Amino acid sequence: MKLAIALVTYAITIVAIGLFAKSVRTLIALYRKQQPDPTRSGDRAARTKNMLVEVLGHTKMLNFTATGIAHWFVMVGFGALFGTLVTAYGQLLDPHFALPIIGHFVGYELFAETIAALTGIGIVTLIGIRQATRFIHKGRTSRFAGSNSGRAYYVEATILAIVFCVIALRGLEGALQGKESWNWHYAISWPAVSFFSSWSVASIENAIFIVATIKILVSMAWFIVISTNLTMGVAWHRFLAFFNIYFKRDIDQPALGALPEMLSKGKPVNFEDPAEDDVFGLGTRGDISWKGLLDMTSCTECGRCQSQCPAWHTEKPLSPKLLIMAMRDHAMAGVVETENLVGTGAPISQDVLWSCTSCGACVNECPVDIEHVDHIVNMRRFQVLVESEFPKELGGTFKNLEKAGNPWGANKQDREGWIAECDFPVRVVSGELPEEVEYLFWVGCAGAYEDRAKKTTKAVAELLHMAGVNFAVLGKRETCTGDPARRSGNEFLYQILSAENIETFKETFGDRPKGKKKVVVTCPHCFTTIGRDYAQSGYELEMLHHTQLLNTLVKEGKLKTSPHKADQKITFHDPCYLGRHNQIYAPPRELLEASGCDVEEMPRNKERSFCCGGGGGRMWMEESLGSRINLNRVDEAIATGAPEVAVACPFCRIMVGDGMTARQSDVEVLDVAQILLRSVKNQ
Repeated sequence: MKLAIALVTYAITIVAIGLFAKSVRTLIALYRKQQPDPTRSGDRAARTKNMLVEVLGHTKMLNFTATGIAHWFVMVGFGALFGTLVTAYGQLLDPHFALPIIGHFVGYELFAETIAALTGIGIVTLIGIRQATRFIHKGRTSRFAGSNSGRAYYVEATILAIVFCVIALRGLEGALQGKESWNWHYAISWPAVSFFSSWSVASIENAIFIVATIKILVSMAWFIVISTNLTMGVAWHRFLAFFNIYFKRDIDQPALGALPEMLSKGKPVNFEDPAEDDVFGLGTRGDISWKGLLDMTSCTECGRCQSQCPAWHTEKPLSPKLLIMAMRDHAMAGVVETENLVGTGAPISQDVLWSCTSCGACVNECPVDIEHVDHIVNMRRFQVLVESEFPKELGGTFKNLEKAGNPWGANKQDREGWIAECDFPVRVVSGELPEEVEYLFWVGCAGAYEDRAKKTTKAVAELLHMAGVNFAVLGKRETCTGDPARRSGNEFLYQILSAENIETFKETFGDRPKGKKKVVVTCPHCFTTIGRDYAQSGYELEMLHHTQLLNTLVKEGKLKTSPHKADQKITFHDPCYLGRHNQIYAPPRELLEASGCDVEEMPRNKERSFCCGGGGGRMWMEESLGSRINLNRVDEAIATGAPEVAVACPFCRIMVGDGMTARQSDVEVLDVAQILLRSVKNQ
């Protein structure tokens, strides 16, 4: 009877491994069918190092500390306990079976028991966290809202059963060997050894056979289940996460960086002479790249992205997790109502697509490096360039960018208007930058036209003048960097604007080497677009955010701040495009401290900062769904009790300022540069 059961168990194993191998081949075939993306294969050594650091260090998982630690042991247990599975196969025929050479080695036995115990503690912790989250955070407030909970419960139950079997088998093995006192071979399983020691030898041998069979069947059932469910990311990520992290877009930069170039059949689209069959963004499931599909099948449905998304937190239909799941299920389905990714009958609605602020919280949080923002922008590209389907307000914005070179449609002649309001000289360069000029001050559209942002521009210019910095501005030669167009999906317009600016930069900097091409900006969106996106066109500059340069000037003693400590608190709002997109957190805070401010942090700060709602082109779109993102952020700022909010981005200045007005609050919104200037003048 035992032999028959053993043979059936071995047969099930063969079936399970066969199905799993077939599923792997199916996945590989699906990836190969998708659009090529040759940008993912460079610098293998750096990619390997980054993957090992992220996986073994659990760098992103540890953003949720308890979950990260628990998950690390569960992850390690998946591979480290393989020897116990092999042992179980041997025990079906011989209850005394042990692995050759290492089977009775105390180091291996202690290692296996320790890992099993910690894996058990880890999975119980994860189960507890999931259930606590389920009861404490109900509905949309739960990061698991919308996840396939049944699949997660199955995976958790499987791991728990395996751990139980490992410890039970170790206890039975010790009892079979007649161990009478604690020893290092059974350091952790000793209570089980003591429990089974009173059993007869025959009973122990039968129990070993039964538990070993259960262990194998539970393991093989798991392989069979995932082999028939290729969208079961909560299980497949155990294999796919390594590759998804390895092939992430920017391994030597922050998670976000520039937006990806618009590729068609693996090559950048030539907008001056596009081919008739070029693919413009993501329109159908066939347009998804192999890396995009790898992203989607790697999703664990953990909801960390959802827990940080400003759109989801303000009752909008967009959840980065649900978007990726919907795209995955659509891409992997055999028959669909429509091949389209966006629109009627498609997995993504227009409201979902246009709710994104491109803040990057989802990408920053994702433990398997899914690139949600890239997929959203690529779908926007198709909607704008092919379908002409986009929020009506953007039509005016695009027209303003085309005709006036700024999203407000303001007169180009007024770009220098702020200079007339300064009581110090500001140099406007019309040709090549003179040798003695160290910095080009890129003012930007908001800094030139928007009244609140102009105050920041004038404060920065005055501080640079007081510090003796030789700088110049382009004045009327500036035009929009193209950030609003690109993040809104109008790649064609972005290419026109960027090409115009790059030519202006080439004329301005002439033959200067890269280290001498210094540009200081007040807008993190300009900072990112010029500093990162323009590099895709082969032109690179040394970019400095104004808080970085001013912080350096203070440290060098070129700007003297007041020695008196401020008698009131101030809170600081981290701009998404300065913080998450470029990892610049310290300079603005150091400037505030140097200005004598007592900084009271909001609960959501630095990499967990909450968006103001103005990015991703949302500055020029109506916010008609859910509650307003800026009000959510403003309420948090008001709750600190600080009478002033410091910002370091003109978009944030506008959105937070409008939020304070809507809340009828007396809290003043100031740029860090204004606060520094106040301190310098009072010293």
